[in-house]
Amino acid sequence: MRRLRVGLAQIDCTVGDLDGNVEKIKEYCRRAEAKKVDLIAFPELAICGYPPEDLLYKPHFISDCSLKLAEIVNFSRELKEMTLIVGTVGSSSQVKNRAAIISDGSLLGNYHKVCLPNYGVFDEQRYFAPGSQGLVVSLGGILIGVTICEDIWFPEGPQYVEAAVGGAEIIININASPYQIEKAQERAKVLTSRAKESLSGIAYVNLVGGQDELVFDGRSLALDHNGNILAEADSFKEDLLMVDFDADAVTAARDGNPVWKEYRQKKKTGQIPVETVVARESRIQQEKPDLPSRARKRPGLAEDLLSALTLGVADYVKKNHFTRVLIGLSGGVDSALTAAIAVEALGSDALTAVFLPSRYTTSESAEDAAAVAANLGVDLMTISIDDIFATYLDTLGPVFEKHESDLTEENLQARIRGNILMALSNKFGWLLLSTGNKSEMSVGYATLYGDMSGGFAVLKDVQKKLVFELASHLNKLSGKFIIPERIITKPPSAELRPNQKDSDSIPEYEILDPIVKAYVEENKSISEIVSSGFDGRMVAEVVGMIDRSEYKRRQAPPGVKITGRAFGKDWRLPITNWYKDKPFR
Repeated sequence: MRRLRVGLAQIDCTVGDLDGNVEKIKEYCRRAEAKKVDLIAFPELAICGYPPEDLLYKPHFISDCSLKLAEIVNFSRELKEMTLIVGTVGSSSQVKNRAAIISDGSLLGNYHKVCLPNYGVFDEQRYFAPGSQGLVVSLGGILIGVTICEDIWFPEGPQYVEAAVGGAEIIININASPYQIEKAQERAKVLTSRAKESLSGIAYVNLVGGQDELVFDGRSLALDHNGNILAEADSFKEDLLMVDFDADAVTAARDGNPVWKEYRQKKKTGQIPVETVVARESRIQQEKPDLPSRARKRPGLAEDLLSALTLGVADYVKKNHFTRVLIGLSGGVDSALTAAIAVEALGSDALTAVFLPSRYTTSESAEDAAAVAANLGVDLMTISIDDIFATYLDTLGPVFEKHESDLTEENLQARIRGNILMALSNKFGWLLLSTGNKSEMSVGYATLYGDMSGGFAVLKDVQKKLVFELASHLNKLSGKFIIPERIITKPPSAELRPNQKDSDSIPEYEILDPIVKAYVEENKSISEIVSSGFDGRMVAEVVGMIDRSEYKRRQAPPGVKITGRAFGKDWRLPITNWYKDKPFR
């Protein structure tokens, strides 16, 4: 029986931490060797971390990556019965996204990514030249195709096709695929189609961890040639997924199969060439202990999102060398949820909460902020802003005396709070987590240099309605009200003037959120949004607010991306912009 044990090393790499990433690669190799793994695959650009962005313009960065690859090649002499596939950068005259195949102290060959994504958060055509050749590795008589991420996403994509046409019975696909809502289901659907089309087993290894606004969810997968999922790795945590592939079953399925013959003949014409490299034939270990079942129950959406946000916060804080975070706790749902996520990510000892009441702060908000802090077990500091606010009003009084009180005075309070929080951040080295959500950020319902202050925005890509859902789900997971019920049920308010409600300034969130989603995430026009049942004037007003608020969003801190279109790299609207969508076409 021709059976290949593949290990998928789902690791959390840090961009630029070449030493740390290489040590982690070595650690997982040793773990895999103990389990009789024949071939271990690591994520895309595992040596340097993903995405390295403009580090790739530094020649010394590229050369340092090459030195680290050489270190891994030398280390592989210790691995007497294992072949490695390691993601890194390669350069001769051009920089390329590379998968290095390593065995027994030798670099057997390189595969260079051909399909370079250049949409959304991906800018690979900015940095890399595409590869032009497929690669098949012969390991103990079993043929293994090597591909990188985007290469396997399209039915006519050349890499998995060429690998299969070149005789590969198993296709390895190394990835750095960021999390977004429902993407895991899409990945599984695509991989199932690719396996069935090529009659090949597929081993998909993905990166895990947070990198700036991106979160990589892992969920590495192994599928047989019929598209059935054999095993799935954990989500949002490091994992070594091991699976035994039956190459004889692939051969049997292909033998005499007219669909396979037609597929192979059709795909041979006009495709890129395929290189075949041969590892030592004795590399396949025949005697192996049985592997435990790795069937995994997928979490629901709310649990998934909480895990993504938690990992995003944890890695941003730790990878940027902070040990403590700071939050302005208002008694509202946004700050309460942010605090709960921070505690889950870092522990209650790593969070300081600050309550900053003014003359407009209600007693209910004071009670709710105190309850959240107590429920989470975090320190709560109270600093009144009222005397400072009064001083501002007195100072500006002679200048403002002929003008009615308006948004200016409201923003003064937000900026006083922002200044105090940033002072604490500066004095003690705490990272300030801002608490605004995507709904507010979309329409500019936030104060520049006020509540937008901070180093990381946890809820930046989370709409308000979803904030409420996540707060309720967090309570459900905890089995108690970590976030008091009143916080979830009371009308949202900035409390910057008497009896203020958010709905005084912006549409109710039940109306606002779907309009924002349609315009921002789905690129729909005003007419298209109106045709789905929304009032034309309301839609035009919301779209106008979104367009006018770009200057604020450019100055906002980074935050976790969870949707298909987040504010950040995904969204590049010009600040100076005279184009206005017509209400009706």
